Amino acid sequence: MSKRKPNKNKGPAIIDLDLDSSDLDSPISELFRYEVSKHRSCWRHVFAYLIVQKKKLALKDIELIKKRYPCLLEFPCHFHRGERLKRKGKREEMKELGPPKDAKHAVSRKKEKLDSQAFECKEKLGSEAFDRYFQNLWKNLSEDKRTSFTYLDCMWFSLYLQPSSRDKVLTWIKKKHIFSKKYVIVPIVCWSHWNLLIFCHFGESEQSETHKPCMLLLDSLENADPRRYEPDIRKFVLDIYKAEGRSETKDFIYRIPFLVPKVPQQRNDVECGNFVLYYINLFIEGAPENFSIEGGYPYFMKKNWFTPEGLECFCQQLYSSSE
Repeated sequence: MSKRKPNKNKGPAIIDLDLDSSDLDSPISELFRYEVSKHRSCWRHVFAYLIVQKKKLALKDIELIKKRYPCLLEFPCHFHRGERLKRKGKREEMKELGPPKDAKHAVSRKKEKLDSQAFECKEKLGSEAFDRYFQNLWKNLSEDKRTSFTYLDCMWFSLYLQPSSRDKVLTWIKKKHIFSKKYVIVPIVCWSHWNLLIFCHFGESEQSETHKPCMLLLDSLENADPRRYEPDIRKFVLDIYKAEGRSETKDFIYRIPFLVPKVPQQRNDVECGNFVLYYINLFIEGAPENFSIEGGYPYFMKKNWFTPEGLECFCQQLYSSSE
């Protein structure tokens, strides 16, 4: 049972997480009102893990965990399985109706077909599949693009967050020579959600007139507060600079602008990996010679950057060429 321990020192209350918890007044009782298996990695999975580990939490930590690891199914823009099945049933009914009677109905039917395809359920990309598609994309880049760009492995950031593998990750990054490149592509996957981090002009000084360093974070789920990653990302960047023996100070690194442009958003809870791959492809194609916050930001990175049809076409071509 979930128990509240006496708090003699009037410090934060402690919750003892127990697998046999049945106390409906407990702050973690909400966890047991849902099937954890229905949720992708989110705060419910964190709590489930803590329960198995028999961890103890202060009351104030509960809301912090829920904010840091939001449940994607709680956002209204996502469609649950039941709603997808209803849409699938409607599409099958439309097929039985036969061909449209006139051109006006044909246009309407075509639009409905495109709309239904936009909500088609796909599997979320795992790291192995993502890397395979990314490598296929990368090998088709021109030599000129490869001179300006480099990338970090999609698992390195999440591995860096684990103290036991942090030093290894920093050693791997040193071999990528990121300070000699204009742009560094850093795919991030945390709690089954994909984001795209981009380092711009990291080899330049703060005093540069045309090549000031900055960071971009492109997230297809802005409702989940992409800036929650910023503290870990800044620590990551600070350690990269230290590992390289750079002379820049901590104050300089923490002044590097951290930008989150408003980009096209995913339409369900599984296509974030596809969005990141398309972000990468389009950014590499259109990246300016000299990225400037004052001069042109956000450039092409806007809500209307691309259409759902463009994304679908890109994915079909990428997947077929990777088979």
